[in-house]
Amino acid sequence: MKRRSKMNKFLLASIATATLVLSANIDAQTAQEKGLAIAKEADRRDLGWQDSTADMLMVLSNKQGETSERKIRIKSKEVAGEDNGDKSLTIFDSPKDVKGTAFLSYSRIITPDDQWLYLPALKRVKRISSSNKSGPFMGSEFAFEDLSSFEVGKYSYKYLRDEEFNGESTFVIEYYPNYKHSGYKRLISWIDQKEYRVLKTEFYDRKNQLLKTLEYQDYQQYLDQYWRSHKMLMVNHQSEKTTDLIWSNYQFKVGLDDSSFNRNSLKRSR
Repeated sequence: MKRRSKMNKFLLASIATATLVLSANIDAQTAQEKGLAIAKEADRRDLGWQDSTADMLMVLSNKQGETSERKIRIKSKEVAGEDNGDKSLTIFDSPKDVKGTAFLSYSRIITPDDQWLYLPALKRVKRISSSNKSGPFMGSEFAFEDLSSFEVGKYSYKYLRDEEFNGESTFVIEYYPNYKHSGYKRLISWIDQKEYRVLKTEFYDRKNQLLKTLEYQDYQQYLDQYWRSHKMLMVNHQSEKTTDLIWSNYQFKVGLDDSSFNRNSLKRSR
């Protein structure tokens, strides 16, 4: 019994020492290192979903409160590589004036994203130039660059503080686009400390003025791992316009191949 007691005390002392060392290492991190570590952990927890499809309702509201709706389908494919991010295809089903419009995006990490827009009225595919990705997407408060998948290497980071947000304990991190044509000087995100989900992001324009705020609501979990927000609310503080994205019918690992994400797929999207 005495021997076991000594062993228990030794184990407890070892665990306490290890905890102190780990705590000291975390505290010793610079704000930049901690911000990067949080971003990497959030990214790590969302790896392995392979591909997905979903439906989306986009609701546009102007300063006077007038609204219009667009029904959209989204296809996404997870991609890994030195300069490769995820691919996505966005297809507009209604209203009639935008039906058949399709947007294809290849996220990059080091080089600018590749993006194309198919306009059925013109029956041609338009490439979005690297210097024009800060422009509004289809009249919404989302810019073309907002539609690119999140890739850790696109930004540099800084941890700001811990903070309560909507009853959740969050990390607040600031990040700066490495992309020289970005419309943003910096972004600030609130990331919950339990699941590493983004709850809110503030976007600051090139003059460092608050431009937009995006809130993520109604998170649901898929395949016991992957969290997706079913309601995203974007507010433009300068124009006083808003865009709500309401998601539904998520499906994962449906077997999408690369042929679903090439320029020819834009024209045949229905």
